[in-house]
Amino acid sequence: MPIDELDGRLIELFTTEPRVGVLEASRRLGVARGTVQARLDRMTRDGVIAGHGPEIDAAALGYGVTAFVTLQLRQAGGHDPVAARLAQVPEVIEAHTITGPGDMLCRIVARSNTDLQRVIDEIVDVGGVERASSVISLATQIPYRTLPLVRAASRTDARTAGREAAQTRTAGKASGPPAR
Repeated sequence: MPIDELDGRLIELFTTEPRVGVLEASRRLGVARGTVQARLDRMTRDGVIAGHGPEIDAAALGYGVTAFVTLQLRQAGGHDPVAARLAQVPEVIEAHTITGPGDMLCRIVARSNTDLQRVIDEIVDVGGVERASSVISLATQIPYRTLPLVRAASRTDARTAGREAAQTRTAGKASGPPAR
């Protein structure tokens, strides 16, 4: 379900200032408190808003090394059992099934390069993993972000609505005044 401009502004406000309350959000956006609450509830129900928790910086917790590990899996058994076992490794912070030469891509963190070796060894020990290939992230150039998508989606919805309104007006003019 697309979002509109108000949804986009609401998401942006709560993303940039997550501790702002619903009442303050309604004041800043110039809409009723009930409108803000209803839209938050709808976007949460529809899965647009997936959570309200704090954003955690792994490096601030002492996990200063980030790596991406491509796994090749045994075809027997599938991805789900491997993913379930990888979920038990705290340093695996994301895992995706992928296309291409590998079967699964994991983002992992470690305290040091030596600790990274321990984490990779633990991953390779997971039943179903045949091979692992890793690359270490040197610096994050663009952190995980969704606000540009929110802005684009809310603008797209506004442009679509504007085009539909213009087409309706044009269609009304084309038919001319009613016959008498």
